[in-house]
Amino acid sequence: MTSARVSPGPSAIHGTGLFARRTIRSGTHIGTYQGPMVKTDGTYVLWVQEGGRPVGRKGVNELRYLNHSDRPNAEFDGFELYALRTIRAGEEITINYHPDGADF
Repeated sequence: MTSARVSPGPSAIHGTGLFARRTIRSGTHIGTYQGPMVKTDGTYVLWVQEGGRPVGRKGVNELRYLNHSDRPNAEFDGFELYALRTIRAGEEITINYHPDGADF
């Protein structure tokens, strides 16, 4: 369950962020970005490549509060979020919104 590992809170990066509730080791599955599939961009929409084409999902769970960092500590594999390194309890979990210059 995602909420056992993370919770939203005030972020120094931007508005609300997502924070580790306990230490999360490198490579650990943090959670799944859940929500309905969408065809247009908007708030909390995550775009991934599936079968060589962009697919969007509007986030409804706490993973929607992930903020951007050029030095992220987590990354998505499809809609599954994994720790890139050990994330300490209380640390904000971040992703790179545009890895490798991808722009959907």
